[in-house]
Formats: sequence, structure tokens, C-alpha cells
Amino acid sequence: MEEATKKINSEQEEKKKIALVTGANSGMGKATTAALADQGFHVVMLCRSRERGEAAMRELQNENNRDLRLMLCNLGKMDDIRKFTEEFKANYDRLDVLVNNAGVISLERRETEDGLEEQFGVNHIGHFLLTLRLLDRMQAGSRIVVVASGAHKVGKIHFNDYNLKRGFNVITAYSQSKLANILFARELAERLRGRGITVNCCHPGAVATSMGINRDTGFGKTVVKLIKPYFLTPEMGASTAVYLATSPDVEHVTGKYFYRCWMTKTSKAAKSKKAARKLFVLSEKITGEKFQDLITKGDTI
Repeated sequence: MEEATKKINSEQEEKKKIALVTGANSGMGKATTAALADQGFHVVMLCRSRERGEAAMRELQNENNRDLRLMLCNLGKMDDIRKFTEEFKANYDRLDVLVNNAGVISLERRETEDGLEEQFGVNHIGHFLLTLRLLDRMQAGSRIVVVASGAHKVGKIHFNDYNLKRGFNVITAYSQSKLANILFARELAERLRGRGITVNCCHPGAVATSMGINRDTGFGKTVVKLIKPYFLTPEMGASTAVYLATSPDVEHVTGKYFYRCWMTKTSKAAKSKKAARKLFVLSEKITGEKFQDLITKGDTI
């Protein structure tokens, strides 16, 4: 009887869909993790900090006995992303949903360990590399959701100075990274067309999260506290990403931009196929990974 029970439990686990959420320890990432787990997903929480990740996982599991696993990765370090993806693939033979949620915003110019302007390096390049290296675990029916922002509407890709060594300011940097999110999603959707893997992006709305708060100095906490009553909750902000990850209404929709669960318009710059292709090629050059090589090596896509 015990062996039969183990077999049933094992079969149930195999049937569970697997989701990976980046930046899963707080804000919208945490809310997305909870929502997907409550819909029956086994959710891998990708976090940079073990301490914060474990605390968030304990809280989420205590609330509802959710099926979660914590894995660590610094999206601002390409070697770390490569190590993580190898570890993920050693443990999982498929990935049904990838939610690229993590994001940084900084008033000062900072660089990743690879020498990239931090917001471009984490918000775009980190997720670009992560996504490409996990494509061989995706199959027809898998979904990729990219959390972008309405800030993309004032964005421009500075192809000759994407690290913003000249004329840096937070709006220029953040809006560039969010425009890059949308261009990446659209170009990847085109390259995957016909394979049954969808790629969509969304604007979560104005959400009061810890993004932008300096964890060392606490800078930004007072501002967030003051404006929080006027902002969406993380759960409300996560609703569109969850919709794109799970709803049968968008099962075959790809390459689109959503807000409040509705397909909506982007800026003119975000519609540029030329810019999307150019950014994709630039991102391949920066990461040293080529889409064509990765899908050729993939067994399932």
C-alpha cells in the first residue's frame, strides 16, 4: 500500500506544471508565485538572496502549503545565470511557464559584475540570457511572460552607448531597459513562431513595491510609504502576468503587450521590427549566446 501511494504521488508530481518566477521573494514576484502555486503549479522561486528567499518561501508555504522551491541566481552576473540554468536543467526536464519579473531601478549609475549599466544588465540582458538558456526545457504550450512597464513609452535604445556612460539619469536608464523588454519579447515571439511557445509582455501598473529602495540605507522607504495608498497592491499588479501565464484566452496569443489583462498599444519605438532585431543581435553579442545554436541543441523545441 505504501509503495502504491508513493507511485501515485510521483505521478501527480509529474503531471504538475512547472513555473519559474524571477524576483520571487517580494512584491509582484511573490504575489505571482503565490497565485501560480494556488493554481496547482510547482513554482521555482528564483532569488538573489538566500535569506530573503527563504523567508518569503516560508511565509507563502505557511499561508497555503504551496509547492515551492527556492533556487539562487544573480541576474546581474552572466556566469551565475549559466550555472543556475545548468542546475535547473539537471533537476527539471521541462518548463511550462517562465515569468521574467525581477527588476532594478537606481538613481545612481551602477554596473553589474560584467560591466553593464545595471538596469540594462539586469532588467534586459540577465533575462535575455536566462530565457535563451532555458528554451531547451520548453515545448509546445509553454509560455514566457515578460514584465515590462509603461515607462517604455519614453524609452530609447542607445545602441551606441547602451551602458549610458554619457548622460546617465534614472529615467533614461530605466525606460531603455523596459523598452528592451518589449522589443526582446516581440523578436523572440517571431523567432519561436510555429513552435507553440508564446511570448508576451505586460505593464503591471503603478505598484507599491520595494523596488527602488536602497536595502543598505533604507532610502526610498518614506516615499513608498506615503504613496502606497494611491498605488496598486502587488497582487493587483501581478494579475496580468498571471493571466498571461495561465488563461486559455491567450493560449495561442504571442508577441503582444497587455495591461489589466487587455491587449493594449505600445509606443512607436516598441513596434520597430528593425530595432527589435538589432537589439537581439546586440544581446547575443554581449552574452556570447546565439539563439540558433541553442535551439539546434535543444531536444524539445
